[in-house]
Amino acid sequence: MNFTILKKDGAARTGLIETENGAIHTPAFMPVGTNATVKALGPDELKGAGAEIILSNTYHLYLRPGHGLIKNLGGLHRFMCWDRPILTDSGGFQVYSLALLRKITDEGVEFQSHIDGSTHFMTPELAIEIQASLGSDIFMAFDECPPWPVTHGEVQKAVRRTALWALKCLEKKKSMPEAGKSALFGIIQGGSYEDLRRESLEGLLEMDFEGYAVGGVSVGEPKGEMWKTMHLMGPLLPTAKPRYLMGIGDLKDCMEAVGAGFDMFDCVMPTRNARNGTLFTSEGRISIKRTEFKEDPSPLDARCNCYTCTHFSRGYLRHLFLSKEILSMRLNTIHNTHFYQEFFRKMRESITEGRFLEFRRQWETVEW
Repeated sequence: MNFTILKKDGAARTGLIETENGAIHTPAFMPVGTNATVKALGPDELKGAGAEIILSNTYHLYLRPGHGLIKNLGGLHRFMCWDRPILTDSGGFQVYSLALLRKITDEGVEFQSHIDGSTHFMTPELAIEIQASLGSDIFMAFDECPPWPVTHGEVQKAVRRTALWALKCLEKKKSMPEAGKSALFGIIQGGSYEDLRRESLEGLLEMDFEGYAVGGVSVGEPKGEMWKTMHLMGPLLPTAKPRYLMGIGDLKDCMEAVGAGFDMFDCVMPTRNARNGTLFTSEGRISIKRTEFKEDPSPLDARCNCYTCTHFSRGYLRHLFLSKEILSMRLNTIHNTHFYQEFFRKMRESITEGRFLEFRRQWETVEW
């Protein structure tokens, strides 16, 4: 993996991540394809929306259908017919948020599947083996993601264990020739504690990962705490490597993070909201089920050129949603995905042209 910074405007920057399966222009928003699919969309629709990379999840694909099966069927790219880059989350967050029961040791985590209650033991080494079987372009190190609120002592333990597991992930990947073309990102933990964030980063910098992610944000903490963390970490992260803020999808948060120097983002926000009838437009967030749209012949967003906005009226979209038609989820998801990708494309353009602050002022009053 190669990363090149193309342009800077203050701390905001545009860049190019080059992988075996294609290039990613940053700042980039990654649609979430947890189960080897971005819900309601086909690969061609994702490409049409402008997506250059998607995220899939190690935990979910390990449990179902199994990483061995995916490997036997040609790897994740072939399995889901996606020939552009894929980042796979290590599954650490899901182990802590979804598993029915779990027991954490320095060796790994014993947990019960949220699907059938079966018992599994996830180790850092297994997390790398799974991602190698999937054949993703960017692996994430296995980490311990503490909840919020949590004590300083508990977060300190998580930081220590995350560093231990990160080293194990690095060593395991180096021992697997088949993983040599994939990048491995380390994940910084530390909760809302500045000293622990710095400690976590210092430990990971010594291991020299190909990219660095900030985890443990947007886990229930107040927005002010999250912004404090992003502004602390942005200037401390290596300049020459991609900076990934995990699980962030609110567009105002994304703009704030880009202004702090971050390059990569992911969240289910655009797709999950689409399925629930909430749509993002140049005029703000709207709920398509509202009565005011019943006889509205206008497009969802007159400034948007996605398939949904160029073919269908708000009145029709409301009808589909209230009728619980499958097409409602598809058309809504096409729009929200396209809107996010266009938003990030325009944000990259503003950085290139030296007007990022103007871009932020233009959008910061919009109610999303």
